[in-house]
Amino acid sequence: MKVAIGQDSHKIDAQNKEKKLMLGGVEFKEDYSLLGNSDADVILHAITNAISGISCKNVLGKIADEMCQRGITDSEEYVKEALKYLKERIVHLSITIECLRPKISPKIEEMRKNIGRILNIKENQIGITATTGEGLTECGKGNGISVFVILTVE
Repeated sequence: MKVAIGQDSHKIDAQNKEKKLMLGGVEFKEDYSLLGNSDADVILHAITNAISGISCKNVLGKIADEMCQRGITDSEEYVKEALKYLKERIVHLSITIECLRPKISPKIEEMRKNIGRILNIKENQIGITATTGEGLTECGKGNGISVFVILTVE
């Protein structure tokens, strides 16, 4: 068994009305998005980082930057790139999201289904929780979204 933590956070971008807010590969109908060169899907970025923590091949950074320069801005592609280096089988993925907005609960099942499809695992192998953190951080105050994931493989 191996376990890795993945983390990522992005600021909310209220200026770009054309960019979609994507979380876990699921579109949220909001009037803001997240700052980033890609679609800034903070959940998929954290998952990518956790996979990199197991494989020891850092995808977010040079590899993702090069993909972005080639016009690949869908964060699902970064996860798929990270999976190329993962030799182990995914047993479980736990995701914790800290934000004031958007409301996460209504989309949890849709996100679990989509992430399961991307990782080729069952929905019951993916847990998603969300918190505002009582507004103690910038994300809890509504200025961004932060995600931690724990990935377990064997």
